[in-house]
Amino acid sequence: MDDIAATKRIRRKSTIAGILAIVWMCVIFAFSAQTKDESSEVSTGLSYRIANTTGLLFHLHIDEETIREIANSIESFVRKAAHMTEYAILACLLYVWLGRWQRPRLKTACIAAVLAMLYACSDEIHQIFVAGRAGMVKDVLIDSAGAVIGLALVLGIGSLMRKVR
Repeated sequence: MDDIAATKRIRRKSTIAGILAIVWMCVIFAFSAQTKDESSEVSTGLSYRIANTTGLLFHLHIDEETIREIANSIESFVRKAAHMTEYAILACLLYVWLGRWQRPRLKTACIAAVLAMLYACSDEIHQIFVAGRAGMVKDVLIDSAGAVIGLALVLGIGSLMRKVR
């Protein structure tokens, strides 16, 4: 009876993760569908908020011009970190979804990484058709690194939790 209940829990969790992975792919697609100007506006705004919040948090009393300079200097990093985070989340959702088939963890993680990388490739192809954007191999590599890092964290945390139990 416990095996049946455990299998149902795994399948329910897996189904939810699969649905969330599809939703997350739609979110990534929507970000990629933004024109260059729209995308820059989002990353510039986020960089500004990070610089401003950091100044407020640490009571640095930074003037507006300096905040803008800091925001401009970290924008590229923020953009790439966002790419990596998007794909780390996607890979982790795919990993949980693939757990339904109860393969070894490392094999499941490798399959999830490959699926995330394939989606990264399709995302860059999609960007070729968006005004002001371009598909770049460098971005596929950054996205793939995010997927691998996300999966490494999941596997590492999972291993640590199993040892603690």
